[in-house]
Amino acid sequence: MVDMAYILPWIEKANGDMLVAHHIAETMRPVSTEIVCFHCQQAVEKYLKAFLVYNDQEPPKTHELTELIRQCCTFDADFINLNQKCKFLMPFAVRTRYPGGIDPEENDMKVALSYADDVIKYVKAKIGS
Repeated sequence: MVDMAYILPWIEKANGDMLVAHHIAETMRPVSTEIVCFHCQQAVEKYLKAFLVYNDQEPPKTHELTELIRQCCTFDADFINLNQKCKFLMPFAVRTRYPGGIDPEENDMKVALSYADDVIKYVKAKIGS
């Protein structure tokens, strides 16, 4: 396994995304659901990439969470259990950032926060941080 010094920058960036997501969800009115969902997707993407780095792999330049799950499964088949949550989060990577994309409802935002928290907790347990 790789030195945690290589993994930590991924985790720190991801934690920043989740900090912003939770802060916006809890304090902004009206809440900007698309920004919260975007940051949830970004945090999960970075945690999955941190797991790949943990396994001495160069993370691919992709927002496709299901592709990252597939790659994580080569090291731990149990990552397949995260696939549905990642499928839910994946559209928020790009389609929320531009007019004419998707506009998540408040319930979608709550699900995104919950799923992101679940995936992060799972990856943290696998990395041991």
